[in-house]
Amino acid sequence: MSENIPSKIKQLREAAGLSLEELAQAAGIEVRLLEQIERGEVSPSISILIKLARRMGVRLGTILDGIEGCAPAVTGRNRLQPTVSAPATDDQGHLNFHSLAPQKSDRNMEPFLINVEYTGCEKENFSTHEGEEFIYVLEGNIVIYYGNEKYTLGAGESIYYDSIVPHCITTPDLNTQAKVLAVTYTPY
Repeated sequence: MSENIPSKIKQLREAAGLSLEELAQAAGIEVRLLEQIERGEVSPSISILIKLARRMGVRLGTILDGIEGCAPAVTGRNRLQPTVSAPATDDQGHLNFHSLAPQKSDRNMEPFLINVEYTGCEKENFSTHEGEEFIYVLEGNIVIYYGNEKYTLGAGESIYYDSIVPHCITTPDLNTQAKVLAVTYTPY
């Protein structure tokens, strides 16, 4: 997890006037877990980060990149922000995020390049949150579990779905990785 994320969560929580207990309850997690997240001892899943952001009244990107300005966001291979790593689910696998618009303020979408690693995608660990997601596969293959359905996508293929439906993103097997362009929209 980026060193900035734990302190950003604590700073935003305090600015919102929320106690650890209030924010943990709103995110559906134990207070102890939130304390560990704020100390940088545990990396929260993207689903938990979204719930924390919503309760604090900020965009997911405010937690992940924490930089905002009025100018258009221009990125390129040599301008990518440092990687933010978050578990795909609450206890296994990882998605490594590169924000593609960290400087754009008041954005409604969150564009990312994501390196996807294998995770078992057990149903109890599926992610669910308000909003929508669009994923375009740049390299490799991914498997999307969406509700009771399973979609396998390769380079050049995409999927757009409502993220309120329980879902999980992984690669087909343990020794594979993929790279995707993902755009998320989460109302707040």
